[in-house]
Amino acid sequence: MSISPQATSLRATAASAPPHLAIVLFSLAMGGFAIGTTEFASMSLLPFFAADLRVDEPTAGHAISAYALGVVLGAPLIAVLGARFARRTQLLALMAVFALGNALTSLAPGFGWMIAARFLAGLPHGAYFGIAALVAASLVPQHRRSRAIGQVMLGLTGATIIGVPLANLVGQTVGWRASFGLVSLLALLTVLLCALFAPRDQAGRSDPLRELDALRSGRVWITLAIGAIGFGGMFAVYTYLATTLIEVTKVSPAVIPFFLAVFGVGATLGNLFVPRFADRALMPTAGVILLFSAVALLVFPLAAGNPWLLAIDIFAIGAGVSLGAILQTRLMDVAGDAQALAAALNHSAFNTANALGPFLGGLAIREGLGWTSTGPVGAALALLGFLIWIVASRDAGSAPVQITSELDAAPLKNAAARPSPPLAPDDQSRSASHRVPVAGDA
Repeated sequence: MSISPQATSLRATAASAPPHLAIVLFSLAMGGFAIGTTEFASMSLLPFFAADLRVDEPTAGHAISAYALGVVLGAPLIAVLGARFARRTQLLALMAVFALGNALTSLAPGFGWMIAARFLAGLPHGAYFGIAALVAASLVPQHRRSRAIGQVMLGLTGATIIGVPLANLVGQTVGWRASFGLVSLLALLTVLLCALFAPRDQAGRSDPLRELDALRSGRVWITLAIGAIGFGGMFAVYTYLATTLIEVTKVSPAVIPFFLAVFGVGATLGNLFVPRFADRALMPTAGVILLFSAVALLVFPLAAGNPWLLAIDIFAIGAGVSLGAILQTRLMDVAGDAQALAAALNHSAFNTANALGPFLGGLAIREGLGWTSTGPVGAALALLGFLIWIVASRDAGSAPVQITSELDAAPLKNAAARPSPPLAPDDQSRSASHRVPVAGDA
């Protein structure tokens, strides 16, 4: 039976059609799920690997610090060194290294080897999120960037609901090594998904030295400072939440995962809905979130005595995590040509907050102010972040960078000639100059 040329053409078109936008964002978010699982679960697994590797728990905590150090150092370094590589290539390589780091963690014969493996696993963390955010932003119109980035970050926040409890359960029933092995498998799954669905782009045209120009921008540093300080409040409370629940709220340790999941639900819903407002008013939304977080953190000592009130407050504190997607978009607007470096630095700032908040909260506790003193400490950090926001908002009206991908840099007269992929049903109103291929294009 013969096949008509028309039928052959239709089949070829269907075979080469790019996937739906949701599939691409899901693939990117899976990497965030793997990263979030290992970052937060390692805290709950600390007693298990401390006992197995024969070190005390304070010493075992250095493994968590080693991971954070890897994030802070790896994010800018990889962003600069990877400036000339295609974003899809970087995503695959970064997740492969992340998988390797967690696999080596699961096989570590001693604590020194574990420190090295955790540092290696942390290196791709910030760079992956930075590149994934740029890819997500390049697939949608200018006014939907924050929403797309927030959907990628859903992988990270979703890990606090599903990934962390699952890894903890595996760690208790099978062993802590199996938990890190599970994360390695999730990373390999991300490599497969990105290989299938991530956009095929050309090699980067950015000059590594040009990427470093972002460090000369005062607006970049101010935006990073908002995250490094304003985010610290959330970490000040989250780090000591389990002990506060036991010592102050007087709940059973068995229900602690419930409160941690409530925090995760708040963070997930915040990342899902708050960026919608940020797409309309970016910097005002950031300011509101900082003030909202300050209030929620101030209420923490008052709510700590009642488990139901505390659950509501923890939910509100978690919703403040949405600030990350907003600041990521702001950095894209002020970074000029250094998009990759600025996006990666956002996660360096996030992990700086992860160190600053617990440190200051711990000081307050050691001074005898009580476990709930982390709330006022966190509120002070959020308000300090708001003061920095006031400085940053003065030039928020500056023209944002319109080019979010190499393909968008093509002349407008050529943009109309490119085929428009069916990314999402509501993308029909997008202009041709904002369309980019998603998969299958050379």
